[in-house]
Amino acid sequence: MTAVKAFFVDFYGTIVHEDGEVIKKITDIICKTGSVKDPSEVDVYWWKDFQTMFMNSFGETFETQRALEEKSLVHTLERFGSDADAKELSNMMFAHWIQPPIFEDSKEFFEKSPLPVYIVSNIDTADIMQAIAYHDLHPAGVFTSEDAKSYKPREELFELALKSTGLMPDEVLHIGDSVSSDVKGATKVGIRALWLNRFGKSIPEGVESISGLLEAFDRYDNR
Repeated sequence: MTAVKAFFVDFYGTIVHEDGEVIKKITDIICKTGSVKDPSEVDVYWWKDFQTMFMNSFGETFETQRALEEKSLVHTLERFGSDADAKELSNMMFAHWIQPPIFEDSKEFFEKSPLPVYIVSNIDTADIMQAIAYHDLHPAGVFTSEDAKSYKPREELFELALKSTGLMPDEVLHIGDSVSSDVKGATKVGIRALWLNRFGKSIPEGVESISGLLEAFDRYDNR
């Protein structure tokens, strides 16, 4: 049995909070400035449009999160006849990304981890580095979608992290809050993954889950 030598950890939704509150504020602005019957229509259209571009952004076609978010906002504003400014709305979102609220157990996880902790995140490098500095976190390394020119769940970001650290897939345990991006993405390259299920959601069959980051300390050598 190969010993696990490091944690790979997602950032947004895992170490710090996602952008649900600011998304709601932006949706409200679009509703007030456009022609919207049901606010959920904005959420559905915006998310679908962003995801389509996101999933097709890799290699030579790669675009940063900032570029994709602003494009998706332009499309959404046009779709619902809103005269709001896409760049201003995008800036609201990224003000959250660089100073996101942190989960209560995150700093303790970094301080007490028995293994090196590497952050592996779907985000632009400059933004996550500001967020890491804001919370005075000290990961062993940071790997972003911008570095890999690819987004999870594609393999390239995980492969970059493995190559850069010199670790083999069975020497790593990945932790993340997304089954689709983190669990499936890590599993594609042979990395064991723990789904961080902070909110008591139903656990999909075959998915190994934890309810808090510190639980990972009891799992990394219990294969």
